[in-house]
Amino acid sequence: MELTDRQKQIIEIVKKQQPISGEKIASILGFARATLRPDFSLLTMSGILQAKPKVGYLINEEHTNSVLVEQIAKQKVEKVMAISVNLTKETSIQDAIIQLFLEDCGSLYVTDNREILGIVSRKDLLKSALGDSDLNAIPVGMVMTKMPNLYTVFSDTLVVDATKLLVTHRVDSLPVLSRSVYEETGKKEVIGKFSKSTASRLLLDIFNKDL
Repeated sequence: MELTDRQKQIIEIVKKQQPISGEKIASILGFARATLRPDFSLLTMSGILQAKPKVGYLINEEHTNSVLVEQIAKQKVEKVMAISVNLTKETSIQDAIIQLFLEDCGSLYVTDNREILGIVSRKDLLKSALGDSDLNAIPVGMVMTKMPNLYTVFSDTLVVDATKLLVTHRVDSLPVLSRSVYEETGKKEVIGKFSKSTASRLLLDIFNKDL
């Protein structure tokens, strides 16, 4: 259901001042109570608002929760994915560690012409740094988790399914692959990443978004 700007304003007023009378809402918006009657009727009949006699209008929390769930369920990874940080397999572990901290990310993707070859995580780099080896002499290709032992998602994967992969397999992020490129060429081209941070930001944005 598409709400008008005025109906969205009414919802916002009720959120901030509930319970609030129809007369008070009309006064705030600068309309006569009768002018807003169709808006109040639609918002209460659709379950967004509750109207209590001698109390006023309140937000229907059950409806709010169902709307949030519906919004999350429809989201696709391509709409919320972040930019991935890619390296070549020849990049040294020393340079990878520097890149990891400069970009403030949990994992780096090893690619060849944007095709995913593997992933290097903080844990992988930490293990390498604990030894006495020359980190400038060891390429990340030696320590990365390689294909096909990686979990990836396509750009049109639903966010809820991508989040399940993160939680089930306890990984920091998932390379996002181009569906069209894969179907045309079979190439697993990385176009972004979906991480725990991405999922958290999406949830926060939806909760803060006006209904």
